[in-house]
Amino acid sequence: MASLSMAPVNIFRHGADEEKAETARLSSFVGAIAIGDLVKSTLGPKGMDKILLSGGKGGTVTVTNDGATILKAIGVDNPAAKVLVDMSKVQDDEVGDGTTSVTVLAAELLREAELLIGKKIHPQTIIAGWRKATQVARDALREAAADHSNEPDRFQEDLLNIARTTLSSKLLTHHKDHFSKLAVEAVMRLKGSGNLEAIHVIKKLGGSLTDSYLDEGFLLDKKIGVNQPKRLENVKILIANTGMDTDKIKIFGSRVRVDSMAKVADIELAEKQKMKEKVDRILKHGINCFINRQLIYNYPEQLFAQAGVMAIEHADFAGVERLALVTGGEISSTFDHPEMVKLGHCKLIEEVMIGEDMLIHFSGVAMGEACTIILRGATQQILDEAERSLHDALCVLAQTVKEPRTVYGGGCSEMLMAKVVSDLANRTPGKEAVAMESFAKALMMLPTIIADNAGYDSADLVAQLRAAHQENKTTYGLNMSQGTIGDMVALGITESFQVKRQMLLSASEAAEMILRVDNIIKAAPRKRVPDHHPC
Repeated sequence: MASLSMAPVNIFRHGADEEKAETARLSSFVGAIAIGDLVKSTLGPKGMDKILLSGGKGGTVTVTNDGATILKAIGVDNPAAKVLVDMSKVQDDEVGDGTTSVTVLAAELLREAELLIGKKIHPQTIIAGWRKATQVARDALREAAADHSNEPDRFQEDLLNIARTTLSSKLLTHHKDHFSKLAVEAVMRLKGSGNLEAIHVIKKLGGSLTDSYLDEGFLLDKKIGVNQPKRLENVKILIANTGMDTDKIKIFGSRVRVDSMAKVADIELAEKQKMKEKVDRILKHGINCFINRQLIYNYPEQLFAQAGVMAIEHADFAGVERLALVTGGEISSTFDHPEMVKLGHCKLIEEVMIGEDMLIHFSGVAMGEACTIILRGATQQILDEAERSLHDALCVLAQTVKEPRTVYGGGCSEMLMAKVVSDLANRTPGKEAVAMESFAKALMMLPTIIADNAGYDSADLVAQLRAAHQENKTTYGLNMSQGTIGDMVALGITESFQVKRQMLLSASEAAEMILRVDNIIKAAPRKRVPDHHPC
């Protein structure tokens, strides 16, 4: 009987898979560390780029060094790797920057944990040590943070430094002064609302990156209808999402039997009359500009031209939504009650030429904080990467306006946290101290990787940096242009406190979650049933 009970019992459905204890833990570590190694080389101002090729017929090429973009584009099968990918997405959504740092820190924590588990230290002991380490690191970061929001000039300088630091690890690093001014100006126009929807980015091929500029108002990449006014002042705008293409016979799926062609003409006439009534109802709103999400056919376009109304068709959905937000109007679909419709207003609409294209420019819009950034560049890939870089900078700046505290970059904050954690480990008895040491080592890996990516001697630089911090030079970090250590205050390498705090918390939580795993159960794949009833 005893021998029977020792036989392995499979309780899972056929095809399901289970990994237990050490095997499960190892597969989690391997997956997470592989993801960390993948994005590790893109970290820091001298990080390298990756080319992502999408599969399929017209495979698109993306050149980027943005951690979140790289991880979104690769399909991962390992469950622990998926946790890190999701974590970098959250970092991107929450604060916009630090997506690579957070992934690398989590992977380094797990690399250290793997060594500790090899020494037979229990995962729960490691987690307990990490939790205490996270807490003191967070407190140290909070104490080191500076808040200059009461001094407008210094705060403006802080914002410019943050924008430069964010852009220095991206494609725009050579034009970072130009773009950091653009980004700060755009965010300062938002007057603290942090609503990035009001900042519209338009990409136009041609020229160079330095030709990019910020335009007050709103630009719509569409054409004005034929024979309609090309310039309007004191405009009342009706923004709509309605079908204006029914002046041809549109009776889908139905059959109309007529005994002569004249009857077909009657149907067409009725359709035409219906469209004329609709246009009349729209004109009753007292507008001089009509913007539609859908097509406007020739006949209604002609009617609008006769009434002296500018009609713009096929404004894409994002454009319509943003226009409604910026001009203070609402999108309407029915036109029976003009008094209930909220119209948009702006002082001037005119056509402007950018590169070789004509765009429609709305200036003096109701929402004064609206602006458009026009990006120019030689290839589509450069434009896409420039947009991603600028978006990161805008997100970080918008967060900093809300949470104005700043910390120093260049590996300074990480070294500061590592020093505090090491000090705590020295004072802590028991095995938790070993876990805290490993946490400090993982934090120190970030400046090491930044130095490695630039081709400098990381061991020497990090040792110098650690010694400087021991001497209470707490604002010292890596100077990547000289390959030495330097004072971050003098170099102006500033980062947002929010980004660093989010990076620390997300990475330690994700690493802790993966470390807790001791069993991976994969569901049985769904069987493919042959289809005997083709439609």
